[in-house]
Amino acid sequence: QVQLGESGGGLVQAGDSLRLSCAASGRTISNYIMGWFRQTPGKEREFVVVVSKSGSITNYADSVKGRFTISRDNAKNTVYLQMNTLKPEDTAVYLCAADGGPWRSTYSRSQQYDYWGQGTQVTVSS
Repeated sequence: QVQLGESGGGLVQAGDSLRLSCAASGRTISNYIMGWFRQTPGKEREFVVVVSKSGSITNYADSVKGRFTISRDNAKNTVYLQMNTLKPEDTAVYLCAADGGPWRSTYSRSQQYDYWGQGTQVTVSS
């Protein structure tokens, strides 16, 4: 079992930055592909970004490419999401997720992730 806990969300203005953290416990995240998703009321979870177990491969949703950066510190069992130039449409609950399987092209599908955090709210005002 892996327990995931997100932090770092908040209320910011458009153009501001936030850094989200996802701290894991129970098992080392070095064995897991880690992803960030976001969700707004009434909508399905939206893929944001994924990072491979080693951190050498990342893939971003087009909507955040160039603005968001994922990183992982396996020694600290933590994954980070640096979000710059935030827009009102980035407003959502951000969730981190862990996938214990091999790297697959379906990384954007929430169904393939085994563990989820509770999420942290990010609100961007215009």
